[in-house]
Amino acid sequence: MSAIDDLPPLRQVIATHGLSARKALGQNFLLDLNLTAKIARIAGDLSGADVLEVGPGPGGLTRGLLAEGARRVLAVEKDARCLPALGEIAEAYPGRLEILNADALDVDWATQLAPPRKIVANLPYNVGTELLVRWLTPPAWPPQWDSLTLMFQREVAERIVAQPGSKAYGRLAVLAQWRAEAHIAMTLPPEAFTPPPKVRSAVVHVTALPEPRFEADAAVLSRVVKMAFGQRRKMLRAALKALTPDIEDRLIAAGLTPTDRAEQVPIEGFCALARVMAKP
Repeated sequence: MSAIDDLPPLRQVIATHGLSARKALGQNFLLDLNLTAKIARIAGDLSGADVLEVGPGPGGLTRGLLAEGARRVLAVEKDARCLPALGEIAEAYPGRLEILNADALDVDWATQLAPPRKIVANLPYNVGTELLVRWLTPPAWPPQWDSLTLMFQREVAERIVAQPGSKAYGRLAVLAQWRAEAHIAMTLPPEAFTPPPKVRSAVVHVTALPEPRFEADAAVLSRVVKMAFGQRRKMLRAALKALTPDIEDRLIAAGLTPTDRAEQVPIEGFCALARVMAKP
């Protein structure tokens, strides 16, 4: 018996169903059910929320979410080998777990969940950043999620919460902190996973703000930030010259120094530039 429910321990589940982690799918299984329940608690009160989970694997975090009272969980799993194990969890928590055998990049998840919606996932390493950027850049704000509680490689987590002037500060920090609060809630060593990754991992908790911190057109800001950090070693006037011939004048109009580099510009500065760039 596990510490959180009457289902078998995860090592037994993995052995029973032959679920060796596949590197090609970015899989690293978290087997400590007390730890998965702790991650679920970071997401806050789940009793009145629907939860999207991406890449549940054998279902360790899934069980944590359900044991912590999630109203309903939509588990999106690309690896069909994991479906029987997840099916056993669905039987143990009748009516509360829906399993979708699909690529999370192709799923219109919000239409299948009722608000409030939370996203909680030990994200596969190979798609984690792409999914995060999608969740941070919806067509409208506030987004369809209330919070994100996500496991990343620690290096990626540090990029999400980084401050201007640091080497980790970049596009992810701007996109995350412009319209949300983000902090690292937990760090995990490699040995917490099977197989152990080569790097430490961290759980990032992101809460959506009702409105952006500073006014800016989301599409313009995203384009400016992507270009600025795409050539982060260059001065702004060189990194952004492809945007417009008069980029130096526009930088000055936004209150920025053309010879600065992207990592020196705070979010407010990028938003000011986006507003200037949106003008004819």
